[in-house]
Amino acid sequence: MSGPGSAPDRFAALWQAPATPPRWVIWRMGGDESMVFDRESNLPVDVDDRFLPDVLRRMRTAGAPETDDYPGGPCG
Repeated sequence: MSGPGSAPDRFAALWQAPATPPRWVIWRMGGDESMVFDRESNLPVDVDDRFLPDVLRRMRTAGAPETDDYPGGPCG
């Protein structure tokens, strides 16, 4: 069990070295708001707000790409 404030193991894949093309990207939505986006499922990843800063920090350290533009494909 992880302690409070540490990122849970279930998110570990998000901060592995990015594949080409990367599956997970950091989507900067404006202001200080960022989220993890899964390009394979074309959906944002549900990361608990308590863990999001640590997950994003680890993703950045691993070299995950970041974008201000919508990182997914067309819906439907």
